[in-house]
Amino acid sequence: MTWSIIAHDVKTGMVGLAVSTCAFAVGARVPSIETGVGVVASQSFVNPFYGPQALALLKQGASAQEAVDAITRADEGRSQRQVHIMDNQFRFAAFTGDGCVDWCGHLIRDTYSVAGNMLAGPQVIETTADFYAAHPELPFAQRLLSALKAGEDAGGDKRGKQSAALLIHDQEDYAYLDIRVDDHADPLAELMRVEEKSRGRYMHYRKFMPSKASPFGIIDRQELESLIAASMAAEAKQ
Repeated sequence: MTWSIIAHDVKTGMVGLAVSTCAFAVGARVPSIETGVGVVASQSFVNPFYGPQALALLKQGASAQEAVDAITRADEGRSQRQVHIMDNQFRFAAFTGDGCVDWCGHLIRDTYSVAGNMLAGPQVIETTADFYAAHPELPFAQRLLSALKAGEDAGGDKRGKQSAALLIHDQEDYAYLDIRVDDHADPLAELMRVEEKSRGRYMHYRKFMPSKASPFGIIDRQELESLIAASMAAEAKQ
């Protein structure tokens, strides 16, 4: 009932996951990311333990394939599960149970993976993957969402659409961008609108939040507002 893309953006070093489905609040169930550890998308007949379990294994040194093998082997419901994972070496692995609803499947390419179930056909994940590969010029968030939109235009979830989510991490221990649409007639279009909104003040503000390089961030409000204004002005000139 879902399809998603996991990717490593070589230009920025960021990792991310975008997902869409005809079900409520997909962002609350499918994506899991831990900076410097990995990315997990648990879908189909969702097992909410897959994310924490896989990240724990990756943190202990397991590869993406080893994590996939371990969590599915221990799950009596694995035939109805789908999961794909990226580890901190940017290796990918995926599993689609033989009980997942058609069309279902996954594909893995050098810097990303796509998986889906209950789709209109294999063209959904193929088109998603092909769009992502063909547009390296796009900013990472827009590239992920536009790839999903291409998959939606190719048929998407065969039942319709309800929710979508985008989760991206950079080098910090908290998300670079974490946005979701839980219930909407056109969730991807709405998520793309929200992502565009994030490129306004929010992304400039984030530059001055607490970080590994500056653990307290900018705490003087007047200085912060001045820095945000200068950052927005500099971007506008580009």
